[in-house]
Amino acid sequence: MTPLREWLKPPKSLLLILFLLTLVSVSALGWFGFKLLEQDRMVQAQRRQERLEQAADRIAATLRGTLAETGERLSAWLTATPSAGKPEEGILLIGSDSAVNAYPEGKLLFYPVPESDPEAPAGLFAEGESLEFLQSQPARAAEVYRRLAESADPARRAGALLRLARVLGKVGRREESAAAYARMATIDDALVAGAPASLVARHALGDATLRDDLLRGRWRVTRGQLEFYAGGALPEDRMAMAEAASQAWNAANPRGQSTLWVGGRPYFAMSRNSGAKRAMLIQSPRIPEVDQAVCAAVDSEGRVVYGRRDRADRAAIRPAAESQLPWTLYVTGADNPPGAGMPASQRFLLLGTGVMVLFLIAGTYFIARAIRREMEVSRMQSDFVSAVSHEFRSPLTSIRHLSEILELGRVPSEERRQVYYSTLVRETRRLQRLVEALLNFGRMEAGARPYRFEECEASALIHRVAGEFDAELAAGRRLELSGPERACAVDGDPDALSVALRNVIDNAFKYSPDGPTVWVEWRVENARVAIQVRDQGLGITAAERRAIFRKFVRGSAAAAANVKGSGVGLAMVRHIVAAHRGEIRLESEPGSGSTFVILLPAALTAMVEP
Repeated sequence: MTPLREWLKPPKSLLLILFLLTLVSVSALGWFGFKLLEQDRMVQAQRRQERLEQAADRIAATLRGTLAETGERLSAWLTATPSAGKPEEGILLIGSDSAVNAYPEGKLLFYPVPESDPEAPAGLFAEGESLEFLQSQPARAAEVYRRLAESADPARRAGALLRLARVLGKVGRREESAAAYARMATIDDALVAGAPASLVARHALGDATLRDDLLRGRWRVTRGQLEFYAGGALPEDRMAMAEAASQAWNAANPRGQSTLWVGGRPYFAMSRNSGAKRAMLIQSPRIPEVDQAVCAAVDSEGRVVYGRRDRADRAAIRPAAESQLPWTLYVTGADNPPGAGMPASQRFLLLGTGVMVLFLIAGTYFIARAIRREMEVSRMQSDFVSAVSHEFRSPLTSIRHLSEILELGRVPSEERRQVYYSTLVRETRRLQRLVEALLNFGRMEAGARPYRFEECEASALIHRVAGEFDAELAAGRRLELSGPERACAVDGDPDALSVALRNVIDNAFKYSPDGPTVWVEWRVENARVAIQVRDQGLGITAAERRAIFRKFVRGSAAAAANVKGSGVGLAMVRHIVAAHRGEIRLESEPGSGSTFVILLPAALTAMVEP
């Protein structure tokens, strides 16, 4: 584990400080963004509550106006019968304690008070009933009933026909009994046994359409009569509405409003009186709708009569006593539609905060990257100075040593003196090449290196450069050259191309300590002249194949093998080849050697077959 003091040394201390500053900045920015988001949420909640309060006021005002208008219509219906189809919603009852009419007609299944049509008194049929039941003389009883059935009074006629049909049925005269019931079915304005005469007659005849007529409100019946004569299950909603009408009518106040619950359903009743006459409207509670708001109405016992009350959400409340309404109103915000998400202001705030954090992190990354790159360049420059100093020191040391020997006259023989002179010339040339290489690289980097293009033969150029490696050849190394017999001319600067080729061959010798041979081949392919330099040296890893063409960069194999160099040779080669509109390729595997291929545009003469 790296000690803390190591992190406090340059450049790690600078990177650590930069990281800490970035962390603090991002944390502060995130905290401010969170606070702004919370503040925006509070503002949005306050605005939402204000909108709910306004919506509650509008709903309460609209509902008060609706109830007032309904009361005025009830007062008008006390004096004028409503038109057909009115009211459009609910049931309207108009009448007194003894008789009541329902509107729209046929909508109410049963009535809160019995039918007020006349019914014949039982004493009128005492003689016939005595003969029928006490004296067991049905024939004479039938005669009495027939005589009464001819009465002009519909109530007396209906009572007599009912008893006649009964007697005839007892004695087995079914057809005559049915005929009596049929006559009775035509009487609509009389009662028998407390029920409409026609209803009783059709029920006795087994009329299949009786139930449908009952559901259409054909007769004014009570609930018991409806359930008896209709038989079977009846519509729950219509039965609940009729029951609510009965309860409200029998408990109505002169100018009252009430909420009734029947079968778990709420109903609202409003009534108006004029003397003994009364008008009452019974309907399901309705609350006017307002955009972006949901309203719930709650009665005095806390039961929801309309809408849906969400106790978890904030609501604008209008108590019944304060709003002068029959219910307490709870107004909440409407649910957001699917996909609506958070408000636009919050999305913009999150987006802005996120963008600033990303810019801050990205800026820190690029600054750290630039610092590391500068530090790396500084290190490579230091290595370059060290390597160049060593490159200068070797020839200078040889020149100084040999010059002192010659100056002091310590040369043992003339032959040895010539050897010293040759060495001085060779080391001087080596030093000159090194200086020229550095000067040329500097001019190339500055874009001030002039190129003098001319047509030159690749074969002659390669043989000339190869002749500069006599020292390597004398040490037992081999340089094998091969190429086609036909001309391979290129348009280029011979001196610059010589520098490039010399650097590549020199690297091949330096990085091939165990491989004595370097192969140089040239050829024409695809209108370009290819010069290939191959060795069996250390090789280059895939990760370093692009980096070694940058200035001051040397491969890891060079450092491992302690091979000396300046790190600008291949960078200079890349500059020269690019200036000639060519390219350089590299194929290499660690331990298997490297192959450099310089591709240059061929001159026109090289592309013409001999």
